[in-house]
Amino acid sequence: MTVTPAHPNAALVLIEFQREWLDPEHGRLNHLVEDRDLLDTAVHAAATALNAARAHGVPVVHVPLVLTPGAPELESWTPARLGLRAAIPKAGTWIEGSEGVRFAEAFRPAPGEPVVRGRAGASAFAGSSDFDLILRRLGVTDLYLAGFATHVCVESTLREAHDRGYAAHVIHDACAAFTRVQQEHVREHVIHHFGDELDAAEFAAACPGRIAASPAG
Repeated sequence: MTVTPAHPNAALVLIEFQREWLDPEHGRLNHLVEDRDLLDTAVHAAATALNAARAHGVPVVHVPLVLTPGAPELESWTPARLGLRAAIPKAGTWIEGSEGVRFAEAFRPAPGEPVVRGRAGASAFAGSSDFDLILRRLGVTDLYLAGFATHVCVESTLREAHDRGYAAHVIHDACAAFTRVQQEHVREHVIHHFGDELDAAEFAAACPGRIAASPAG
């Protein structure tokens, strides 16, 4: 894909750059990553994207997941919890006040960078999330997604962003799944239905003029 300098309506979206993923000591999900090079590459590439965005005035939006004990935010009108609604309370991850929900040091929000509140689900838009409101206030139309896991929260955000009318772009090397098979499945079979992809170097190179996908990309 080709990227060209364009309108200022882009934002870098960092999904779950928290210790659950990035801290070997406090991150339970960190230990579940099988292909470790994916995670290492994602951290490096995301730092490249973040530095470029900050240097050139591209808005950065942080999307953590923070739940209260027992994760009542994940309850629904159905009597049973399935999928992540069941797995998260059982694992005890993402609980407010725990070490795991703290931002990894290298990805702590800078002053003035918005942090999404009220999210309860895989998508950044889920639950009572103020993500959409933040984007609208910033005048954002193009989302550049980085984070974890590629096949869960990044994919869910990509799909919903598309359905809400945003132009969604995945910075593929700044994302990681648990395995390379999961990562490649999203790249080969999912992304093109809901947006497009680029790498962190392309993102950084385009930031001086702000960024948008080229119509010919």
